[in-house]
Amino acid sequence: MHTNFRMLPALMMIVVSHAALAQSSAEVVSTLSVQRITNQAEGKEMAGPAASAKPGDVLEYVVDYKNQGKSAARSLVVTLPLPTGTEYIPNSANPVASLASVDGIAYAPLPLMRKVKQADGKVIDQPVPYANYRFLRWAGLDLAPGKNRRYTTRVKLANDGAPGATLANK
Repeated sequence: MHTNFRMLPALMMIVVSHAALAQSSAEVVSTLSVQRITNQAEGKEMAGPAASAKPGDVLEYVVDYKNQGKSAARSLVVTLPLPTGTEYIPNSANPVASLASVDGIAYAPLPLMRKVKQADGKVIDQPVPYANYRFLRWAGLDLAPGKNRRYTTRVKLANDGAPGATLANK
């Protein structure tokens, strides 16, 4: 089955957020792009348009921030939603993401862990599956005037063909 990948305009608007800029004259602009990553015969990776993708394909989200203001943006918080129907690829975030979330409310350091009660009653910590990660976050960053900063991460489209926020089955 072939799946067309479509980015929703709403996702483009909410995909990154910046919170509490200490300087009111800081003007931070963010842009998001997504590209499909393919491996060439010679083993080299190639990034291309993500207009169409199928289960198992790797997509890379690229978020660029630019401070167009005259003062530093302080305590910048970058939050990148990971669409339903995708699985976060571990260690693909650059720079290394500091936090992740399954619900967009509670954030914790990577890898995410959860408490699981065993049949014998013992409670153990167990890793949360990467397919359950819905948000990555980079927090407490400063961006000087005129400077740019790029954040990237990769996800793999689910093999089960589960429809998600940005997937449409054809």
